[in-house]
Amino acid sequence: MLKAANISFGYTSKEVIKNISFKANKGDYIAIIGESGSGKSTLLEIIYGLLHIEKGTVYWNDKKLLGPNFRLIPGEDFMKYLPQDFDLMPYTTVEENIGKYISSQDKNKKKRIRELLKVVDMKEFSQTKVQNLSVGQKQRVSIAKVIAKEPQVLLLDEPFSHIDNFRKNKLRRDLFKYLKSKNILCIVATHDTTDALSFADKILVIRNGKLIAKNTPEKLYKNPKSAYIASFFDEINKIPLSEIDTSTTSKYTVLLYPNEIKLTTNEGIKATVVSSFFKGSHYLIEALLNKTTLFFEHDASLKKDAQIFIKIDADAISRNVV
Repeated sequence: MLKAANISFGYTSKEVIKNISFKANKGDYIAIIGESGSGKSTLLEIIYGLLHIEKGTVYWNDKKLLGPNFRLIPGEDFMKYLPQDFDLMPYTTVEENIGKYISSQDKNKKKRIRELLKVVDMKEFSQTKVQNLSVGQKQRVSIAKVIAKEPQVLLLDEPFSHIDNFRKNKLRRDLFKYLKSKNILCIVATHDTTDALSFADKILVIRNGKLIAKNTPEKLYKNPKSAYIASFFDEINKIPLSEIDTSTTSKYTVLLYPNEIKLTTNEGIKATVVSSFFKGSHYLIEALLNKTTLFFEHDASLKKDAQIFIKIDADAISRNVV
């Protein structure tokens, strides 16, 4: 088990990580989400042992990790950390880059290289020199490189940021399936909520260096507690309760995803269409409810300035009042 206990850290006197605590088990996938500058990458560097902390402690299986002030070479041997730069050998082949991290005494070395090339979908480029690869291809090689030693803990910082969307989904499925099969704890700092929603066992939400939420993807999505949290998963509507229920003077706001608002025929809450955005499987409709802009999903485009009626399920309202 990895345990972070009351971690705080600042590059100067100002703390950028503030009293963060969490636990993670072998085989877990933990996603860390938050806006740029919130402290995600700093937290990974602390866990790996690149940054020294005066406040708080990191444990692995009840052993305290001492950090860079107590190690000649920073970083823990049982961990691998992939930052946003790739650290590859440009004048050697893809196969050689990956093979460097597998012992020459390993009788299955070639088999393992082939396996890793398959995980990151780079088999056809095995003999290509890294300098001739695209940025996205280099990122895939760097992923294979850090898992070559089969670390107990893998820390990834925006691991799919340069990879094409059409390839990204398969890569995520293959990679996280592989890590689960090897019982490797994976902690990922990401802006891509597909990484978190579809694959993570738990999500940590960071804002201004503070851990403001931690839960399963499903529970965070269905009960986000704040617009900041909800906004990572979808467009979020912040609608004054008084505009939904005209009989109330409440100052509360209702947080709703577009799929929680439905178009009705001739009854409900009146709104005016502003725009329609084609999303493939549906249209995202922008509408104006009095002075509040809202978004909802519909199966067809709606005419600009059309007067419409919308309906919101009472359970969704009661569940998402903040």
